[in-house]
Amino acid sequence: MGIPLVKTGPASSRSPSTKQLGDQAEDLALAHLQRAGLRLLERNYRTPGRGGGEIDLIMRAADGTCVFVEVRRRASSSHGGAAASVSWTKQKRLVFAARHYLLRLRTVPPCRFDVVAVQAGDIEWLPGAFDAGGW
Repeated sequence: MGIPLVKTGPASSRSPSTKQLGDQAEDLALAHLQRAGLRLLERNYRTPGRGGGEIDLIMRAADGTCVFVEVRRRASSSHGGAAASVSWTKQKRLVFAARHYLLRLRTVPPCRFDVVAVQAGDIEWLPGAFDAGGW
């Protein structure tokens, strides 16, 4: 796709922060998912307290499925790339946060965990990248 991650203007000679790059990757992922027909429910959902988790995007698919999305950004594919950086520990935290989110709902819809990898300006969407099995 070749989408630029950073726009720098003449007044800015500093490199963007990791947070700014992450926010830009989330913006790109959100736009990509919305073009695919998903609807944003929440962004940066956090569980209270220590040891909790954060879900970058919570979306609803056209069929009603609640989609918990982890967005990962990497400059290159070295060390396995963006998608491979979603470790078992990160998955466990995402599942914990998703369960916390679902407790607020009257009826639990079908759910899945997706990963959107933004790497070298390209977007790769991995629906059902992992499941909550056993956690």
